[in-house]
Amino acid sequence: MQDVPERSTRMHLRCRLCEPLDLISTAFLAARNPMPIKQKLIAVISLWLAGMGLRLTILAVPPVITLIQDDLHLSATQVGILTGLPVSLFALAAVLGSLLAARAGASRALLIALLVTAAASVLRSASGEAGLLYSTTIMMSLGVAIMQPALPLLVRTWLPHHIAFGTAVYSNGLLIGEILPVAITPLLLPFVGTSWRISIMVWSLPVLMIAVWIWLTSPKDAPQVLPLQKWWPNWRSALVWNLGLMFGCITSMYFTVNGFLPVYLHTIGREDLIASALVALNLGQLPASFLLLFMASRLVTRAWPYVCGALGALASITLLIFSTGISTTLASAVLGFCCGAILILALALPPLLCQPQDVAPTSAAIFTLSYGCAVVVPVASGIVWDWTGLPASAFLPVGTCALLLLVLARNIHSLPNTAQNTRREPSI
Repeated sequence: MQDVPERSTRMHLRCRLCEPLDLISTAFLAARNPMPIKQKLIAVISLWLAGMGLRLTILAVPPVITLIQDDLHLSATQVGILTGLPVSLFALAAVLGSLLAARAGASRALLIALLVTAAASVLRSASGEAGLLYSTTIMMSLGVAIMQPALPLLVRTWLPHHIAFGTAVYSNGLLIGEILPVAITPLLLPFVGTSWRISIMVWSLPVLMIAVWIWLTSPKDAPQVLPLQKWWPNWRSALVWNLGLMFGCITSMYFTVNGFLPVYLHTIGREDLIASALVALNLGQLPASFLLLFMASRLVTRAWPYVCGALGALASITLLIFSTGISTTLASAVLGFCCGAILILALALPPLLCQPQDVAPTSAAIFTLSYGCAVVVPVASGIVWDWTGLPASAFLPVGTCALLLLVLARNIHSLPNTAQNTRREPSI
């Protein structure tokens, strides 16, 4: 009985937060299942905010990386380690996210991960030397890695009849979370005395606020989320390897081109194209995410969208290799669009094709494989460049990923489906 006042306070705060939603809930998310409209709308907002929380603190570093390097006297190798740590942790710690979701429940796992991410990011801003910076980056990346397997399970739990739409929602939040720090930090720095420490701390605050929102509004974990729920992935599953390699191709293309395109353009004397190409590559994902908010449910289990995306990515990479100029910016935009579209559609497949208890471990295995590929392929691109002496050859491993993605995409309709009631889901 001691927790009654606390519970009452929490319910009061939840009601106060939800009052404005009543004004718009009747015009959105028509009730096609028993879930109340307001609860569904809260779930949509929570998923979008959680998606943002996946990337805000990660992308807060690139705009201030030169300030960090100068302040802490980091070598180029140390900068490379700092930028590579998050992706490595995404691969290594994804299964821990599945474990926490199984033991504590997906909602609690998300809340804990958000708090860890925010706290570690604040500690990172206080780093006085490289070792502490690495340690806090590892802790922050661990929080993000835990979130990733929990979100597909929450989509299935909170929006069971709108899985593709829910996936598109948190993917849109993820993309917005990638863009906001990069776009706003240069405008923020003059107001904080060009301090990278204050800048990183500022970007920790939204993650903390998202955690508060999740604590106040998210529904309690469903009864099936029990301590005995399975958490270790089935590594023999064809679904895990098909989707893991598909995700690996997408993330490898995105991270490798983001890393090598500026160096490539600098080497061939076209520094004037760097800014426009990078902006096009990253902003190109946004139209895909907004489009799929309305179309994902109709496309997610069909092969042709994945095939078209793979062909578009392959054509874009070919254009990057054999031409420069306005075609570079155009190819970057198309590549961003294709990668974003396939990523969003593929993210919806685990909760659609798996039974509820298998969603988190399957997603964890997929993230482990995909981010493992995202670590290996950039290294392969560097080796090929050094071996051939041709700058454009760095994109050959990326083109190989596009070809493999094309092969995998053609078989998307034959993926094993172990879920119940996963016939074509209603659109919103």
